Amino acid sequence: MSDSRNTPSTLEVALGSRSYPIHIGPGLLGDPRWLAPHLAGRQVMVVTNETVAPLYLPRLRQGLGDDLDVRELVLPDGEATKTLASVERIWDALLAAGFNRRCTLVALGGGVVGDMVGFAAACYQRGVAFVQVPTTLLAQVDSSVGGKTGVNHPRGKNMIGAFWQPRAVLVDTDTLATLPPRELSAGLAEVIKYGLIRDADFLAWLEAEMEALRGLDAAALTRAIERSCALKAEIVAEDETEQGVRALLNLGHTFGHAIEAHQGYGNWLHGEAVGTGMLMAVELSRRLGWLSDAEVARTRAIIEAAGLPLAAPADMGVEEFLAIMRLDKKNLDSRLRLILLRTLGEACIHDATPPETLAALLEAFPRR
Repeated sequence: MSDSRNTPSTLEVALGSRSYPIHIGPGLLGDPRWLAPHLAGRQVMVVTNETVAPLYLPRLRQGLGDDLDVRELVLPDGEATKTLASVERIWDALLAAGFNRRCTLVALGGGVVGDMVGFAAACYQRGVAFVQVPTTLLAQVDSSVGGKTGVNHPRGKNMIGAFWQPRAVLVDTDTLATLPPRELSAGLAEVIKYGLIRDADFLAWLEAEMEALRGLDAAALTRAIERSCALKAEIVAEDETEQGVRALLNLGHTFGHAIEAHQGYGNWLHGEAVGTGMLMAVELSRRLGWLSDAEVARTRAIIEAAGLPLAAPADMGVEEFLAIMRLDKKNLDSRLRLILLRTLGEACIHDATPPETLAALLEAFPRR
């Protein structure tokens, strides 16, 4: 069943022979034109969670047709389930079904599902095809694009994983209609990030359109998704495995991942922690003399307008932050590498922050 409201837009992640499309628009789930061409063979394993399955699994099945061997695996929901044990359940299901190297995994859900399914695909029989079908704003603009896959470890976020690119990303904007407000705000954190690191004009547009975005205005959300995906595709094409410029996508993440690990995965949503982490990065950039007070205030205002936290957890002290931040994947030779801003719209990788400056920031930053 096709959707005639409009023609989806298509972007490309340009990676040579492994390039793939990002289709963005309404009604993609039930339309076989968008998913079927990206399947490697007849065997298809759809992996989703208990929240998404009743909402969108039947519609996705419509888009697969009747001549395929389709199996389904429904996992528990939540960041706390992003573990090797959950990935083993995916492998168990594939083996039980007798799936071979020409099978395709389909990740239907948010970033947790997408990361786990991608990692399972990267490892199963040394690599099989998978397709991302993200249903949250955060997954649509960030985690579904670029091939970062993996699971959490109790001592660190996303510490076990692989780079494994999908065959396609299908962003059905209709799925945002059922997204809870808190999840929407979490996704907006990643959208704001793109403006802060690479596109000051986009940041200004977000400031003007934040009310429309939080009100689920379809045109505003589509534009935000398209621009975010275009920026990420551009960066991934430049630096697929994060040897340089791709690290800029981690603005706020070193601080944010520390919050998630300390608080227990799922107690703070990823986007909430990143929103607070971006504020910490911006404030540190001011302390280093790069940003003005007005730029910091402007950043705080847009993060507040998105409905995101403005303070770190009350029970996280300086040493708790530093202990977890030292495990960050971007660190090299025991040097803490942070993503900071030279100005709004221009990020940089910085590995020479004076320890006393960082400690002073962590000590002074608001808690709640």
